[in-house]
Amino acid sequence: MIEISRKKCYTINVKFSRMSLLHKKSSIELQLIREYIEELIFIGSFLLINGGNNMIKVDNLSYSFPQKDLYNNISFTLENGQHCAFIGTNGSGKSTLIDIIMDPEKYMFDGKLEIYPNCRIGYVSQFSQLDKIKEITVFEYIGEKFIKLQNEITSICTEMETSSDIDSLLEKYQQTLDAFDAINGDDFENTINKNLNLTNLIKYKDLMISELSGGEFKLIQVIKEMLNSPDLMIMDEPDVFLDFGNLNSLRDLINSHKGTMLIITHNRYLLNHCFNKILHLENMELQEFDGRYIDYNFSLLQTKIELQELAAADNEELDRNEIIIKKLRYLATEHHEAARGKSLSSRVKIQERLEKRRIKTPFVDIKEPNISLVTDIEMEETIALKVNNYSVAFEDILLENVNFEIKSTDKVAIIGPNGTGKTTLLREIFKNNHDSIEINEDVEVAYLSQLQSKTLNDSNTILEEFFDAGFETYEEIRSYISNYGFQEEIINQKIGSLSGGEKNILQLAKVSASKANMLLLDEPTSHLDTYSQIALEKAIENYKGAILMISHDFYSIVNCMDFVLMIEDKTIRKMSMRKFRKMIYASHFDRDYLEIEQKKKLVETKIELALKDTDFTLAKALSEELEELIKLL
Repeated sequence: MIEISRKKCYTINVKFSRMSLLHKKSSIELQLIREYIEELIFIGSFLLINGGNNMIKVDNLSYSFPQKDLYNNISFTLENGQHCAFIGTNGSGKSTLIDIIMDPEKYMFDGKLEIYPNCRIGYVSQFSQLDKIKEITVFEYIGEKFIKLQNEITSICTEMETSSDIDSLLEKYQQTLDAFDAINGDDFENTINKNLNLTNLIKYKDLMISELSGGEFKLIQVIKEMLNSPDLMIMDEPDVFLDFGNLNSLRDLINSHKGTMLIITHNRYLLNHCFNKILHLENMELQEFDGRYIDYNFSLLQTKIELQELAAADNEELDRNEIIIKKLRYLATEHHEAARGKSLSSRVKIQERLEKRRIKTPFVDIKEPNISLVTDIEMEETIALKVNNYSVAFEDILLENVNFEIKSTDKVAIIGPNGTGKTTLLREIFKNNHDSIEINEDVEVAYLSQLQSKTLNDSNTILEEFFDAGFETYEEIRSYISNYGFQEEIINQKIGSLSGGEKNILQLAKVSASKANMLLLDEPTSHLDTYSQIALEKAIENYKGAILMISHDFYSIVNCMDFVLMIEDKTIRKMSMRKFRKMIYASHFDRDYLEIEQKKKLVETKIELALKDTDFTLAKALSEELEELIKLL
């Protein structure tokens, strides 16, 4: 493919404008003009051939790990300006496909991958904390590339004052200036301020980045990559661990970006508010949908109803045919008649054709993991946890004189901005060696950490991890983890090679196996695909013990918590779900949004029940009701 950046179209115009001001052009300038004209011709040819719209084109791409097939002839295109959400169950290969796009030479895959020539890619990883060790301010960090180019331009100008080799310095000066122009360098300070204001982070402009919380730093990374004006912006779960305010800021950043975006996310808030294209990867196949996530989900549900109705008819035919085959087989065996044998052979072929015709549904029949939170120690309703005048400080006071109590069956969400001490409090409760924390002697506690390495050993295989957790046989472990979606072929896979979502599912499996009657869950929905999030919500609702859960997920809190503990002004206050919803409406949603979501969820549940009863008439009627609710969203 022709190695030309579309940014050069703009850059060339700038060069011509500058040179038209010069009355006398040096030989080097005239040569540059010739080269630019040639590049314009090449760009025009490329745009004519490719239509100028496709940023990425993937055609029949297949790729496998030694222990797992990931893609089977997948194809899709990503066009200029599209904001694309990349979804799929945990472990389906989303991050690996991103890696292939980022560095195709590193991977041996079949099929074709075409990327716009000289495409400049901006990237934000789901795990990106290394830069925090740099002792520079937020402004310096975001403007690092701008400042570097600005310093280079100044240095070249200084060198020109004493050098005799002006022509080569002029060329170097022009190249550096072009790079500066390509990222809108002349206005970079205003652009940085604008984006910091958009994300409510302007007050941190002169703060050292090492002083930021994880969520704040993630937003700063997003701003930095966006301001470098990439042709394609790729982000891998940028929403993980963001508090409510920062999540809203991320939404605003995504929606304000004019370029092409490819974002892996399972966050239902972002999915419903940010994207105009969906890529869905499941069972080695990929499906693309031009439109909103909510419309994509509705189309999947309609397809599911249609396919299950057809499958039910096919199953009836298969059952009838199986009865005939059994009769014919019996008659052929008992009477040894050639005609009976021919009839049997004919019927078997019909059955084989029906089996082949069975509808494959990789995108509409996705199995939720069977998350089951159980306890062997059910308690009468009593106080399970009491916190009295708890305080914690590092350099500054985080929490001061905190007081609350949780009963033995309460499900409680603890919320607050990033960096306000939520995780510290949860760890202190789990350690249970603080004078201000009192746990009922009949309570057994299990803990899920947002830092997965705290509870999982990356160097262990899955098998070894569960032997260490107290399981006694291979078969017991194999049977247990299969409920959580882990097949036997990966039981000897190292935990360190798993995706973030798969690790969280493993944590949940270990927590459940403990059979504790009080669970401390720190961001349990982080990295989980939407199917696993819904499965976890059901498990929390059915759990018979107490739960204290740190979460920034609107849906999980609203769907399964009894009340909220909210951190503000360095203390904690109890908030009813009614008040929490009202606060959420005011800050994050349009009016009545969550009520409509709740009604939508109720209708979806009714449709699932109708499909289980094979009542397709009712399912179709309910889908029309669901469509009207979706219009309101």
